[in-house]
Amino acid sequence: MMVRVLLVEDDALISAALALALADEDFDVTQTASGAVALEILGTVEVDVVLLDLMLPGIDGLTVCRELRKRGNLPAIVITARTDSQDVIAGLEAGADDYVTKPLVPWELAARIRALLRRTAPARPANLRIGALLLRPDDESASRDGTRIHLTRTEFRLLSELAAAQGPVVTREQLLQRVWGHDYFGDTRLLDVHIRRLRRKVEPDPDTPRLVLTVRGIGYRVELQP
Repeated sequence: MMVRVLLVEDDALISAALALALADEDFDVTQTASGAVALEILGTVEVDVVLLDLMLPGIDGLTVCRELRKRGNLPAIVITARTDSQDVIAGLEAGADDYVTKPLVPWELAARIRALLRRTAPARPANLRIGALLLRPDDESASRDGTRIHLTRTEFRLLSELAAAQGPVVTREQLLQRVWGHDYFGDTRLLDVHIRRLRRKVEPDPDTPRLVLTVRGIGYRVELQP
């Protein structure tokens, strides 16, 4: 089934070149140069993933990304012209699942999209528990004492990988490979920001985590009975 991509990029040359390259990779691409128009399109057109430039006129990419997260868990990859930590972290904190930097390499971008959408996790039990948290892999839902906790697809997969380990540490490399795909390439800021976002949603006190614990220099683990 053809992957439907919404490309939000205000540089006409970059947008045209990317759309053509992605079409050659069998992606169905809808283009816009405006964040406001992108939000209108998403209200009427079904897409599988959003490619979003951070530097847009009017409504910028960060604002669009935050609005996407208010609406649901549609996968989003931000495009940034700069690789400094603040730009990258700002995009991830706004809710992006991944990021790419300009100049873009079309085959690399296509691989990132496929890795984000691909289901690589092994079969899981019907339900997973971490203390009072209940994870339901069948519909990717999380709840605490019957109250639903909104997690993005990426956040759910990350927490599920940790929960499935049932306590032992899962290394950073294993999490990057399992959640973002076996062909993931990039730095580990991606994982750090997602762990921070996840803790804000599932920890009573995110600054003193009791569920998702850091094993310094190795990775993360969950405390099953905090």
